This record gives sequence, C-alpha cells and structure tokens, in this order.
Amino acid sequence: MEIPYTSEIRRDTGLYNAKVGIWLFLASEVMLFGALFSSYILLRVGAVEWPYGWLNVPLGTANTLVLITSSITTVMAWASLKMGNFGRFKIYHAITICCAITFLGIKSYEYHDKFIHYQVNLKDGRIVDGHMEENGKDEIVILGRYAKDLHDVIDLHERHFEKPQPIKIERSEIASMDNYGPWHNTYTAIYFTLTGLHALHVIGGAVVITYLWLFGASMWKTDPERFTNRVEVSGLFWHFVDLVWIFLFPVLYLL
Repeated sequence: MEIPYTSEIRRDTGLYNAKVGIWLFLASEVMLFGALFSSYILLRVGAVEWPYGWLNVPLGTANTLVLITSSITTVMAWASLKMGNFGRFKIYHAITICCAITFLGIKSYEYHDKFIHYQVNLKDGRIVDGHMEENGKDEIVILGRYAKDLHDVIDLHERHFEKPQPIKIERSEIASMDNYGPWHNTYTAIYFTLTGLHALHVIGGAVVITYLWLFGASMWKTDPERFTNRVEVSGLFWHFVDLVWIFLFPVLYLL
C-alpha cells in the first residue's frame, strides 16, 4: 500500500504529511517545556534565596555555540540535497552529528562536576564546600573552602577566584554531607530536570540524524525527494532542540 503525500503537497494544508506531523509534535513539545519553564518561574519567585554562580558559564557558552553551529550545518545539509549534491550533504550532516556528540560530552562533564561537588556540614556549625578528592573510611579530603554560612554557599559569585585548598575532615566531625545532585535542593532539581530532558531530546535527534546519514541515505537513490523531506523534518526537530537551549542557557547560567 502506498502512503499518500509523502512528497506531494496536500491541498488542504499546503504541506506534505510528515511536515504536518512534525509541526503537531513540536506543538506538544512547546507545551511540555512551557510547563517546565513556568514551574521554574513560580519556584524562583517564591524562593527566599536562589543559588548564584553554581554553573560553568564558559562551558555553557561553548555548548551554545556548538548547537548554533549544528543548526547551520543541518540547514546546509538539507540545502545540499535540494541542489542535488549528496556528497556535501554527507559532510554537513557529519558535522551536525559531531556537534551533538560534543554537546553531550560537555554536558556529561558538567554533570560529573556536580556529582563530585559536596557540601559538608560539620558538627561545630562550619560548612565545607568543594569537590571530593578522597573518600576514605575514616576521613575525606575536600578540595574547596570553608564557608561563612549557608548564604556564602548559595552565592558563589564572589568566590570564583579563590584558590581551593585541600581540607581533611574526620568522619566523626561530619554532621551531614550531600553532593550537588538533583536531590540537593530546588535549584539542582530544576537544573537536572530541564537540562536532562533537553539532553534526551539531543540524543533522540542525533539518533535520527545518524540513521539518515548512514542507513536511511539509501533512499536518495530510489526517492530523492522523499529523502530530502525526511532530512527537512529531522532538521525542524533539531532547530527546536537548539531553540530550547537558547532559552535554557540564560535562564540557568546567567540569571
């Protein structure tokens, strides 16, 4: 059975079926991320204090540039097919895949940094904040600093240029300790939820683009117009993923 309007334009919509489908899907995605961004706004407005300086702005900026580059190469890949240049399509799509891998690599590094970053509350009331260097049975070593109080931990802007020092702590001195995972506080819960969901979208888009670059590319020989349409549809999803990050970056990293 032949599926209608895979390449031919429908009279009622002015689009082929796949393009109608992707726009409907992206509409649902807008509602999903819109609800999450709205939750972020409500939680932040209602918070007494909000963490500052917890994220690596240079790395976030680098990831933003990586995704913007990938958007450009995605468009160039589709344009190459429209001009009948399959070889150039392969080059541009390969760059897009590399950008996706680079983005996920940087994001993985940022996640790892949070999971080894600890806030250690001592029994004498002091707070040690920094990265776990050694996790022994009787003592731990934190590469960080002593904080004056909880506010000093929340606002790290003024502490960025302080050189961290190795601090040995006996386990008997520890009242409680917790890393900066999603369970640490409201901010990290929002950070991991929003960026984690976005990363899943990046992985999904990269899988589709990789398929079209490898196995799906055989359709170019049998039905080039339909294959071009598939690349366009995957590109629309990829642009949406990039656009979401354009909002995530300033909201989480800069504000």
